[in-house]
Amino acid sequence: MKKFILSAVIATTISITAFADGIKKSSADNGEENVAYATLTQFKSDFENVSDVTWTVSKTSQKATFTQNNTIYTAYYDTVGEYWGLAHVVTLNNVEKQVKANLAKNYAGFKVESITRFDSQNEDPAVYFINVKNAAQALVLTVTAYDGEVKSIEKVK
Repeated sequence: MKKFILSAVIATTISITAFADGIKKSSADNGEENVAYATLTQFKSDFENVSDVTWTVSKTSQKATFTQNNTIYTAYYDTVGEYWGLAHVVTLNNVEKQVKANLAKNYAGFKVESITRFDSQNEDPAVYFINVKNAAQALVLTVTAYDGEVKSIEKVK
């Protein structure tokens, strides 16, 4: 149940970010002053040689968005610094063939708007949060990477 709730929180965060126009913070105001010391220490241990780090802190989580090797990542932590996992945007060309096959078969009338891969710290397999849209609706699909199975579907308003 905890894993499902965590996935739901992350899916909502990612889908809102993907569909909303964000405001970028300047490098002088990266939000680090609001981050727990344990989280900052863990982040610096987990990720070396990163740039453009921006922190977002909520009541239930802390996330760092950063650039590493020309790719933008978001690392998720709980409020006491426990690492949850890492997300980054990928293209349809980068997903497993099972995921592509499922999309082609079951969502042929939809356009893929964005795909975010989330690799969990725990034993769970990687998942994709896939934002799809057609003339009637927009959805966020949570799809397992290893078998392409859709685990949940969330309608976007």
